[in-house]
Amino acid sequence: MVNMEWYRTFVAIYEKSTLTKAAETLFTSQPGVSVHLNALESYIGRKLFERTSRRMIPTEEGKQLYNFVLDAVKNLEKAEQHFKKTSHEEIPSINIGMCTETFQTILEPEISSLNFNLLAKFGDHQELIKDLNSGILDLVITPKFDTKNSLADYEPFTKENIVMIAGKNSALKDINTLIDNESFGELEKILKNQTWYSASNEMDHFRRFWYENFKKRVDFKPNYILPNFGSIIRSIENNKGFAIVPDFLVNDSLRDARIKLVWSGKKEVSNILYFATRSDLKHKEETAVIKSIFRRKMVKLN
Repeated sequence: MVNMEWYRTFVAIYEKSTLTKAAETLFTSQPGVSVHLNALESYIGRKLFERTSRRMIPTEEGKQLYNFVLDAVKNLEKAEQHFKKTSHEEIPSINIGMCTETFQTILEPEISSLNFNLLAKFGDHQELIKDLNSGILDLVITPKFDTKNSLADYEPFTKENIVMIAGKNSALKDINTLIDNESFGELEKILKNQTWYSASNEMDHFRRFWYENFKKRVDFKPNYILPNFGSIIRSIENNKGFAIVPDFLVNDSLRDARIKLVWSGKKEVSNILYFATRSDLKHKEETAVIKSIFRRKMVKLN
């Protein structure tokens, strides 16, 4: 059975000529628009558009279908407007992207206070920025600043320091002595013999901290490479093992003595965190609420 939303999506693509603009009109995602169009073409057994890099060009079948369904779709929209409750207001939806741990630490406790819909996506920063450029996401929290190949506007809002931590049962006496005596050559040797945890998509933190403090590239492989920082922290809490992580992710664990801060380095190793948004951002008020939560809580953490 055909889904009437497929026809609504088809009309939007026909009138706007691109999937991105159609998605904006329908307040949905570009992938969602593509899914509807593919389903409709499969259902009727006709190709409705020729895809080019710039626009969607309707085929003859597409032009005929548009003429057939336009009045019906418009009447359906009028019916929806007429019969829906007058007290009902459309709730805007914000699509955001960031790493899982940042969401869990900063935004997750605030979700119930939001008066708008929120769709969160987690992944690699480059992929999230790509989705931002494509119109899938409205806001990305990222330490990566790349305006060369991006349509995004970047706004710095805080700093994350990269630190070395250990589980509370780790033996640190000799390591602390070497740090206090600034015996960094010996410190490197003893650290390389410890049990290390890292994340498959966050090895840059590990490599950078090591190089900044020892002026050498990491020449050993961590014992455990886990999916993300959250897995690392949970694995070493109340246990043994070493890791290099952003400081704001472990403040609660440090406060509760589930882990120990080993070393902040000879000098501060840090990243600037940015709000990345599209220049044509629509839901500015809702996005500002998300930004205010991050500013308030990151200031507390730092």
